[in-house]
Amino acid sequence: MIHSMTGFAVQTRDLGPVSLHLELRSVNSRYLDLSFRIVEDLRQAEPAIREQIAAKLTRGKVECRLNLHTNDAAPRSLALNNALLGQLADAQAAVRRQFADAQPLSVGEVLRWPGMLADDSLAFEQMQPVIAELAKAALDELVATRRREGDKLAAMIRERVVRMRELVAIATPRMPAIVAEYQDKLTARLRDAVASLDEDRVRQEVALFAQRIDVAEELSRLATHLDEVERILKAGGSAGKRLDFLMQELNREANTLASKSAATDITNIAMELKVLIEQMREQVQNIE
Repeated sequence: MIHSMTGFAVQTRDLGPVSLHLELRSVNSRYLDLSFRIVEDLRQAEPAIREQIAAKLTRGKVECRLNLHTNDAAPRSLALNNALLGQLADAQAAVRRQFADAQPLSVGEVLRWPGMLADDSLAFEQMQPVIAELAKAALDELVATRRREGDKLAAMIRERVVRMRELVAIATPRMPAIVAEYQDKLTARLRDAVASLDEDRVRQEVALFAQRIDVAEELSRLATHLDEVERILKAGGSAGKRLDFLMQELNREANTLASKSAATDITNIAMELKVLIEQMREQVQNIE
């Protein structure tokens, strides 16, 4: 199955006082290129997420964003730290014994005292399993989107392959007639141009030039390369680099076909082949 390198996935988990938000974005790249934007409180999660992504993907520029949001609507704990409250009362009493006119602590000052209210925030260790599960779900979603996109790319390439086969099928039976026609024309021109040239020499020159314009080998290689494109699409997996190489080979054969063409219809076929190859090459750049 063919996978594109373009995809997007987002997952959110509500943990009561906070919620986790993980986002994955993927575009094409020659290699697997990972970048992370993670809030400082969750920075420890990066190595594990990096390992998960590397186990699933082989190519693409992937950006991972992991954020931690406070849920304002969630009920907050207002339990007092009784031990600290007692210590603060003892300390205030001791101060006022020394300074009788000292003002007592207000309720607001007591509540704002560091550590007075119970901390209901979650430690990283509590969130770590949830982050791992969140990353797995987002990665599965990303792979699914890349697979759906890959199916569309493969279908488009197959359409171009079918059309290229049609063009090769049109050109192949035309070649013997084109070569024969050109031989007759060249023979007549040589006879007119060089009256003293013997018949054997004329035949040699004509045969030599006929070999130069014969594109049967190029058409055969085009068909072979198209077979390989279809085989790779059917096999799936990491096919992007192999398909990119085949696009270069197909383009080489189409160029040779155009340069050796001795007939307008074959030149037109070569030009259409080059357009189809370029359309495929652009899409192949997105395949993993």
